[in-house]
Amino acid sequence: MPFQLELAPLAGFVTLMAIAAFEDLRRLVIPNGVVVGLCVLWPFYLATSPSCTLADAMAALGCGLAVFSVGALLFSRGLIGGGDVKLAAAATLWAGPAKILPLLALTGLLGGLLGLFALLPVGLDFVGLCRRTSSGPGEVARIGARSAVVPYGVAIAAAALIVIVLQSFH
Repeated sequence: MPFQLELAPLAGFVTLMAIAAFEDLRRLVIPNGVVVGLCVLWPFYLATSPSCTLADAMAALGCGLAVFSVGALLFSRGLIGGGDVKLAAAATLWAGPAKILPLLALTGLLGGLLGLFALLPVGLDFVGLCRRTSSGPGEVARIGARSAVVPYGVAIAAAALIVIVLQSFH
């Protein structure tokens, strides 16, 4: 099987999403460099995609801006972290209009499951989510003096990998 050029940016996407998930789980931070890397790789993904048109690229850009705008509003209300907003917008660029609904639905489902897991005592201990005692973006529960913070970047990255990477091979 010959090398398919579109796999190179997709490999970068997988790597960067894995880093985002790992860092969010470990430090509750999604590094800006990861999001910038995703945005820089995106045009190469479009350029190597056999069926991408300029209209597709503009529609994907519009979807990314829409997700960023809604996310910024949620961030300003303290409902979601800033890194999560940026990661979701970058993932939406890659998904484009054809895959945005599955991406957002799966992100919500996986985020809800992660939130439920975080409420369990084993979830608090396993993920190390009881580090914060003050309320803030992403906080879902307060148990005694401990609070559970959901690393939502894990859900965003997992959903993006499932929707974008798996559907790229169909």
